[in-house]
Amino acid sequence: MDITQLHSGDSVFVICRNPHTQTVAEIQEASVVEHPDHPGRTVLFLFEDYIPLTDDYALFSSYQEAEEMYNMYFNETEIDMY
Repeated sequence: MDITQLHSGDSVFVICRNPHTQTVAEIQEASVVEHPDHPGRTVLFLFEDYIPLTDDYALFSSYQEAEEMYNMYFNETEIDMY
């Protein structure tokens, strides 16, 4: 997803890994908003926090797109990994 095409008010879906258990991930919906302390800066509002909008995150325009990618990377069987 091209982050330069995102605007305040858009919704995106993010694949988030659990920082304590790297094999656990989930799909979360996030909002694209203007940072309240930095007018003009567009950020992600995720987990009740403002996160810089960068290419470091796997962002998807629909839940279905995020789910396809999630399944490709996190629902592999042992046979698929060898």
